[in-house]
Amino acid sequence: MKFSRYLARLLLLTLLGVAIAGCSLLPEEIDETKGWSAQKLYSKARENLMEGNYERAIELYEKLEARYPFGRFAQQALLESAYAYYKYDEPESAIATLERFIRTYPRHPHLDYAYYLKGLVNFTRGRSFIDKYLPVDPSQRDAGAARQSFFDFREVVERFPNSRYAADARKRMLFLRNLIAKYELHVADYYMRRGAYVAAANRARNIVERFQRTPAVPDALKLLAEAYRRLGLDDLAADAERVWRHNYGTSADR
Repeated sequence: MKFSRYLARLLLLTLLGVAIAGCSLLPEEIDETKGWSAQKLYSKARENLMEGNYERAIELYEKLEARYPFGRFAQQALLESAYAYYKYDEPESAIATLERFIRTYPRHPHLDYAYYLKGLVNFTRGRSFIDKYLPVDPSQRDAGAARQSFFDFREVVERFPNSRYAADARKRMLFLRNLIAKYELHVADYYMRRGAYVAAANRARNIVERFQRTPAVPDALKLLAEAYRRLGLDDLAADAERVWRHNYGTSADR
């Protein structure tokens, strides 16, 4: 019996050895890019980028960076791979790549585009698959990405006022400012409905003070007056109503 178990173990070890040897004889996966120059890798990556094959473009850009980490092709590859990540719906990778580009090449002639693209990524960040096909109020989403997008576009406008991207950045900043103000109004209204009148008043006052000339201000003043009234602060409520009447109408009734 012991001899039979010994033979069985010996047979098992023999089969395992054959299997391992067989695996070692399998041909290695062939990398068609082996030996490609930096220029060829970049050209092929850009070709795939233009054709909308973002996954392949990213793969080639990464190979270029790994094999040729210095030189103009590596710099351009880093910037274009960020755009490929953006189009491939990988915002985290796009942002990380752009931040690395900004840190590594602070004097690059296309630094304005890096900030602009970073703003675009954050502009669409947080949108779900459903958002692309159903009408969803963007002010209902968390405003964190919108705020970061605003700061990115402001960087373009303030640091590169003559950039080809500055005009569009200004338009997006205006949209984002209105969006953030509306989001703050949603939050203030939420606190109001829950009876958290102090928090509601603080949010509404923040809109009035920091987001002047946005469409959210009239409703913020109405909410502020109501919150003060609920808190028994009648003088402050009257002040808010007076500001509303002076700027927007004759009554601050909600």
